[in-house]
Amino acid sequence: MDLSLDLFSPQAAPAEWLVIATGVAALAVTVPRRIWLLARNAITIAHEGGHGLLALATGRRLEGIRLHSDTSGLTVSRGRPTGVGVVLTLAAGYPAAPLLGLGGAALLGTHRVTLLLWLATALLLAMLVMVRNAYGVLTVLLTGAAFLLVSWLTTPEVQSVFAYAVVWFLLLGGVRPAFELQSKRRHGGAPDSDADQLARLTHVPAGVWLFFFHAVAICSLIGGGRWLLGY
Repeated sequence: MDLSLDLFSPQAAPAEWLVIATGVAALAVTVPRRIWLLARNAITIAHEGGHGLLALATGRRLEGIRLHSDTSGLTVSRGRPTGVGVVLTLAAGYPAAPLLGLGGAALLGTHRVTLLLWLATALLLAMLVMVRNAYGVLTVLLTGAAFLLVSWLTTPEVQSVFAYAVVWFLLLGGVRPAFELQSKRRHGGAPDSDADQLARLTHVPAGVWLFFFHAVAICSLIGGGRWLLGY
């Protein structure tokens, strides 16, 4: 088997009803609070991974990532306490899941399901190296194992359903955290949120950063949804 050919070759496009069904399933996971509290761990992985990736990309030293059972997380990096690097690192968290969903939708728009699954597995393995607590290691391992098992052991049809469901969830689930943060701030909570830290660093109001998070998430959902649906 030529693995490189399999990775980059397009697979057969799924039926439109199946694409819509996976979107509805992702929405059903995102909206109900009890299910969301469990599923949100995946969004937290993407969120903290976004912080970590931008920390490395801007030359900061990534100390570690922690994921907690309440679906919160913490990424610690060392470097200048001010400047572009720390601003980009802080700003990367909330947009990470929507932008990953947008990238995944672009791949699925060209029917490269296998490439998407393997890229996701590679990103999870890279993140695992930097996770510094037991719950975080377990969460990333289980998520990575799901991608690996689906990639190796299931039929192309099952892989396609899984890939579309994951991308829809990143796009839909990526919208909710900014609204949750907005609600917390309205009630006096989350004084050290990413938006508030960015406000202190840049002197740009936290509300403007919240608008940025919302804009990225909603635009990603619209653009990604159009790619997934073939419009």
